[in-house]
Amino acid sequence: MNASRRLWVGLGVLLLLSFAVLLWVGGEIHRVMPPVPSAVVTENGRTIYTRADIQKGRQVWQSIGGQQLGSIWGHGGYVAPDWTADWLHREAVAWLDIDAQRETSQRYSQLPEDTQAAFAARLQPRIRKNTYDANTDTVTIPEDRALAIAQVAAHYESLFSNDPQTLELRKAYAMKDNTVLSAEYRTAMTAFFWWSAWSAVTERPGKDITYTNNWPHDTLVGNEPPGHLFMWTVFSVLFLIAGIALLGWHHARHKDEAPPELPATDPLALIRVTPSMKATGKYFWLVVALFLTQILLGAITAHYQVEGQEAYGFALANYLPYSLSRTWHTQLAVLWIATAWLGMGLYIGPAISGHEPKYQRFGVNFLFTCLIIIVVGAFTGQWLAVMQKLGLDRNFWFGHQGWEYVDLGRFWQIFLFIGLGLWLTLVGRALWPAIRKGGESKSIIVLLFLSTVCIGLFYGAGLMWGEHTHLSMVEYWRWWVVHLWVEGFFEVFATAVIAFLFTRLGLLRTSTATAAVLFATIVFMSGGVLGTLHHLYFTGTPTAVIALGASFSALEVVPLAFVGFEAYQTFKLGSATPWMQRYRWPILFFTAVAFWNLVGAGLFGFLINPPLPLYYMQGLNLTPLHGHTALFGVYGLLGVGLMLFCLRGLKPNVVWDERVLKTSFWAFNIGLACMAAFTLLPIGVIQLNAAIEHGYWYARSAELMQKPIIQLLVWMRVPGDTIFSVGALSLAWFVLRLWIAPKQPKLVVPEGAQVAKR
Repeated sequence: MNASRRLWVGLGVLLLLSFAVLLWVGGEIHRVMPPVPSAVVTENGRTIYTRADIQKGRQVWQSIGGQQLGSIWGHGGYVAPDWTADWLHREAVAWLDIDAQRETSQRYSQLPEDTQAAFAARLQPRIRKNTYDANTDTVTIPEDRALAIAQVAAHYESLFSNDPQTLELRKAYAMKDNTVLSAEYRTAMTAFFWWSAWSAVTERPGKDITYTNNWPHDTLVGNEPPGHLFMWTVFSVLFLIAGIALLGWHHARHKDEAPPELPATDPLALIRVTPSMKATGKYFWLVVALFLTQILLGAITAHYQVEGQEAYGFALANYLPYSLSRTWHTQLAVLWIATAWLGMGLYIGPAISGHEPKYQRFGVNFLFTCLIIIVVGAFTGQWLAVMQKLGLDRNFWFGHQGWEYVDLGRFWQIFLFIGLGLWLTLVGRALWPAIRKGGESKSIIVLLFLSTVCIGLFYGAGLMWGEHTHLSMVEYWRWWVVHLWVEGFFEVFATAVIAFLFTRLGLLRTSTATAAVLFATIVFMSGGVLGTLHHLYFTGTPTAVIALGASFSALEVVPLAFVGFEAYQTFKLGSATPWMQRYRWPILFFTAVAFWNLVGAGLFGFLINPPLPLYYMQGLNLTPLHGHTALFGVYGLLGVGLMLFCLRGLKPNVVWDERVLKTSFWAFNIGLACMAAFTLLPIGVIQLNAAIEHGYWYARSAELMQKPIIQLLVWMRVPGDTIFSVGALSLAWFVLRLWIAPKQPKLVVPEGAQVAKR
């Protein structure tokens, strides 16, 4: 068995075992997830909430943007509070006030510290006690707790209406007036918020930890990090150190062989650009349009942190509420990056095989039309949903599902899944002749084809939940899409594409590239598949999720520690011959990807991934610190680099404006660094300190987030965002000039020669 075959076998066994474990974990989550009772009743038999109330409340929450307006169990937006933590703390304080006023005629906050501690010590066993009865499918609560629930519910009903008493809080949370129009719906939504808080404070049967592993941190109710979080955090660090050591040993043993002799002319210039390849140009126009729109929406979303409901005095929330601007901002990030990669796939298929299948150009144009319809249709439905014009009955199918990054209504999800199936067919039929032909590059082409299959099919994980599927199971399947689909198989696809391009350019030997690509895929997927579980520590899951997620998510970081070596070597080779200057900027973008892979995905990712740090950091600004630097720094810049490779082929004789690309490149990197260093990181550190000292509820509260230092740091985004926007506009201008008034190469006339005159 040769080395390539051994690597294929190893990859197959790894994926089989990893997905078997991941599916087993899904079964365990379903077995131990917190129950949704048929009724919540008092000890006197009075019904407070029913299962129908809880389910209807979740529908209402999803229709207003769901995870885009605050968060539940730590997953979602960052301006409004985490409703789970906020409700839990308010309910505990209300219950303590009831006890204190009965016994001392004073509010709890007015009592001496030692008396407060005594009251809290009496509260904790009562609020943490699991009173769910599986035989009757009910949760029974004391009358005092029911009174506390009524007080908190009244606050939320006021907050989500247009009550003037909570106007300032709505502004602090970037909520529009009448976020929920119907009083009936507001009441139902409180049932869902209460259930999420009940799950977070109620101990599992026979355990001394809650359904959410004692998350969120709140000493008032006894939510402290359990011991196994410490243990698995230590193991996570050890796995990281061991993985880096082993990979370093592998690199030392398998030193890079001498680079091949570079061709005298550009090999990619020999590729015949087919009609379907030319048709991919519009995909890159769409990439630029979506990217610019995403940046505009990002600026609007960030500004809501300052004015709340307005933009320089204009009542913007009445037309484009925060939850909607954030929805479109996050979705467009995925859509423009995915469109760049889809266009690359359609371009590279015929380029690899030299075969133009019948009706391929029609398929490329038809898919493009479908993408436009999906974007316009889905965004229209989301606007109607958030503005409360669609109705709950139609929201799940055509409006806003409320799940971050997979907010599309189910109809549009299915439409997109079919579109990805069409993309898979178009790329696959173009690649198939090259696979049948075989040759040295066969393994790379096969891996490219298999990653295409996975991209086309694994989006289907987003169809695995229904309108009333349990929240724990929705989160389980949602992260299959966000982590495995976006961060997993797209990365394998990009790795294979880059390897093919570099072998065609003569920068890498085919045998070397094949082994490197397969080995890199094995290393990445060894942590990537089960690393999905680090998103699920506190979503009603068993401790096995923490053990597996902590161990394998640490391995995700391992290859990132060495990825810069390959990028640096490639960059050096890029200046070895004059014709390589044609590909200088795509290669520079790949080099920047390596940097942000290490910093954004590696450093900032591992900062929040181990269980104990994530216990305090989940949903704080340290999460978008990782999200921005990894999503754009890695996948965004990679999408731009792949797009530039395609544009070089589509416009081979056009002279590129190096100054514009240089401006774009450095503006992207400097702007992203400023955004991270001046705003997201310092705000995240301030919140982290608050979460440790006072509790998670306080780290997300208006009391902290409206402090002058936080507001100043929010404004500090302006320089970085402005620089970043210059980069985007420069890129848009560069792409536009390729088609409009392109610069042609100058005709060089040998000395002494005469130009013919007509």
